[in-house]
Amino acid sequence: MPPALMPARTPKDTRFLSGLILTLCLALPTFIPPAHAQTPPCTEMLASGNPEYPPLLWRTGNEGEELTGAIPALLQELFTPLGVTVSSPYMGSWARVQRLARTGEIDIVAGAFVAPDRFQHMDYVRPPMIHLPSAVWVPKGKTLPFHHWQDLKGLTGSTLIGNSFGEAFDLFAKEQLTIEHVRSIKQSFRMARAGRVDYVLYELLQGHAKLAREGWEDDFEALPTPVSKEDLFLTLSKQSRCNTAEFRARVTARLRELVDSGRVAELVREYTDHYIHDQQLLRSDS
Repeated sequence: MPPALMPARTPKDTRFLSGLILTLCLALPTFIPPAHAQTPPCTEMLASGNPEYPPLLWRTGNEGEELTGAIPALLQELFTPLGVTVSSPYMGSWARVQRLARTGEIDIVAGAFVAPDRFQHMDYVRPPMIHLPSAVWVPKGKTLPFHHWQDLKGLTGSTLIGNSFGEAFDLFAKEQLTIEHVRSIKQSFRMARAGRVDYVLYELLQGHAKLAREGWEDDFEALPTPVSKEDLFLTLSKQSRCNTAEFRARVTARLRELVDSGRVAELVREYTDHYIHDQQLLRSDS
């Protein structure tokens, strides 16, 4: 129809067209890119842990700048199939490693017991990697009847700064026991040898390894009753950009494979032998 013959649009027609356009626009799907689309894929992670924890973790390298042990080996078998490279440098004491996890300066804490304050800055990956009993260590021949926690009241013990032995025991110890916290478990054992403390609190597996390293395995014994038996977990810093629900699900599935197959237990046995053998060689050369 020639323009001159087209009927003029009325205000009612204009309102109808505007409403139709608005309805069509609202009906069209709006594309909102997912949040993870803005974030590069997680391909590298930084892990660290307690450097006084053989055979699970200990310092190695020319300057002791790296961590080795069963857990760093486990991290490689855990994360490599997920397309993630994990490095495990020495980052200082156990207390400092926990501070770094709170600020997100490290992505992975390579081994932690459950403690309520840690839930604020770490996500625990299940299942636990290993079950670890903790013992009361005393100089061999020292009489110290221990059957219940209350038996430690009135005595002085020693352990590492930041060590946890389970929520219940930690609370009991804080309220009723005298425990000196030091930076090195070797220092704790030295204090016990010198009679400055009555006992040392430390995990059974790690205690045997550390004493074998120093050649002190005949100088100390673990009392038969454990203080606790705790699950040791891998944890992810809540500040890590890699820590998403989807990523944790993938890590959980892979970790379960390694635990259920017995591979974690194999690595612990392998690195126990490795640590004791290496330290015996060092002592024979010195």
